Amino acid sequence: MSFTYHRTVRLSDTDAAGVVYFTRLLSMCHEAYEESIAVAGINLKEFFNNSSTAIPIVRAEVNFFHPIFSGDQLLINLRPQCLSNKEFEIAYQIFTASSPQECLAKANTKHVCINPQNRIKIQLPAEIMQWLETF
Repeated sequence: MSFTYHRTVRLSDTDAAGVVYFTRLLSMCHEAYEESIAVAGINLKEFFNNSSTAIPIVRAEVNFFHPIFSGDQLLINLRPQCLSNKEFEIAYQIFTASSPQECLAKANTKHVCINPQNRIKIQLPAEIMQWLETF
C-alpha cells in the first residue's frame, strides 16, 4: 500500500530556468513523509522533538524524467519499506494530477534510527514500525 500527498508547485520551488530545483523536490517528498506520519496518528511535534530518538536521512536521491513547473498540481506517492529493525527507506513517485500515469520523477530516501546523544543506531520506535506496516 502507498500514501498519496497532494502538492501545488510554487514559484519559490523553481530555479532560474523555471523548473523545480532538485532540493525542493526532495523537500516536497519530505512533506509527504511528514503528512503520512500525521495521518497514521503520530504527533509530529513529539516525534520530531524526541530527545531519545532521531531518525535522520542518511541517503537521498532524485531522478527527473520530465520538467516540473510552477503551478503544477502534483501527486506524490510514497511507499516505505523496512530494511531492518533500525532503518527504512521510502520510495517516492511524482505525477501531475492531470496525467497520473506519466511519472515525472522518482526519489528515494534512507533513514536510520539513532540515539541523538551518542549517535549509535537503535531500534525503530513502535509507532514507526506500525507506520511502516500501514503503508
